Amino acid sequence: MANMDISLKEMMSIDGALGAAVVDYGSGMALGTLGGSKDLDLQVAAAGNTEVIKAKLRTMDSLGLQDAIEDVLITLSGQYHIIRPMTGRGGKGLFLYLALDRGRANLAMARHQLRGIEERLEV
Repeated sequence: MANMDISLKEMMSIDGALGAAVVDYGSGMALGTLGGSKDLDLQVAAAGNTEVIKAKLRTMDSLGLQDAIEDVLITLSGQYHIIRPMTGRGGKGLFLYLALDRGRANLAMARHQLRGIEERLEV
């Protein structure tokens, strides 16, 4: 089991990582962040991506879908943004957020690594 600081460091070790956060989607607040830049404000990203998760959960509820979100991928011209809701004990209501440089990242590997990090994270 890994703590938040270790998990954030592991997220930032993924090829192409630009910024990482663990976010409470009840409040929209980032519980921990690492990386980012003046062009990638992780606090703003945490709040905005909270709305993405809430909207998707509302839509799934309206459709009567009895499934869980594995991850949400947002593809920009120069970046990938992965939002992964936590499913483990103690992680309910939290998600991992990872921004990647599209030119340096391997999306399949990043998703695979993020799944492993989420499984090991103890909040």
